[in-house]
Amino acid sequence: MTRLSVNINKIATLRNSRGGNNPDLIQVALDCERFGAQGITVHPRPDERHIRYADVYALKKAVKTEFNIEGNPLEASFVELVLAVKPEQVTLVPDALGQITSNHGWDTIQHQELLKRLIAPFKEAGIRTSIFVDPVLEMVEAAATTGTDRIELYTEPYANDFPTNPTQAVAAYRKAAFRAHQLGLGINAGHDLSLENLAFFQANVNPLNEVSIGHALICDALYYGLENTIQLYRRQLK
Repeated sequence: MTRLSVNINKIATLRNSRGGNNPDLIQVALDCERFGAQGITVHPRPDERHIRYADVYALKKAVKTEFNIEGNPLEASFVELVLAVKPEQVTLVPDALGQITSNHGWDTIQHQELLKRLIAPFKEAGIRTSIFVDPVLEMVEAAATTGTDRIELYTEPYANDFPTNPTQAVAAYRKAAFRAHQLGLGINAGHDLSLENLAFFQANVNPLNEVSIGHALICDALYYGLENTIQLYRRQLK
């Protein structure tokens, strides 16, 4: 079964736009779990423009499902935060400073030794580690020797190509997931997955342990309501 982790960064963005605590980020996370989310994902950045570091500590105390923290491990403050909080999973993303959103995976060949050094402290702390990877077989194969437990397949190219040619759009992801499984890696996926493209992706990419979805899910919730939306996404994964 593929698990749904809800990324709540957009809730924090809305809260921060006016100050105060409306919407209440912690309550939204708890409600997401109550409505069927099987995990909560956050991606704190140094400028705290959405998720604040204080939010991460508060969420760790509140979240009862799986807590996943995404971020750039080249930022010392991020590494310190994760090691202090000890979530169930950390997802390492090669973001540049000030980047609006993640837009590519690691070059696991060029950055092989770097990734080994970055991953080691999290593994030593007992935190399951995943790294952002493009659906390129060479990158998947090199990921397997970094020490990571899982890869997260970066799915924006799939989402962009899905409306015109779904079969072609998913082909590289199917191959990447199959190879990752052969190598003993778990497979996560995320970025621009939606109600329109999720079921097809999950049906064609096997195995698939977890998807992390935020932007599209929160947009859908404006129309369908948060509880109904989470249930709609869960149904895409059955």
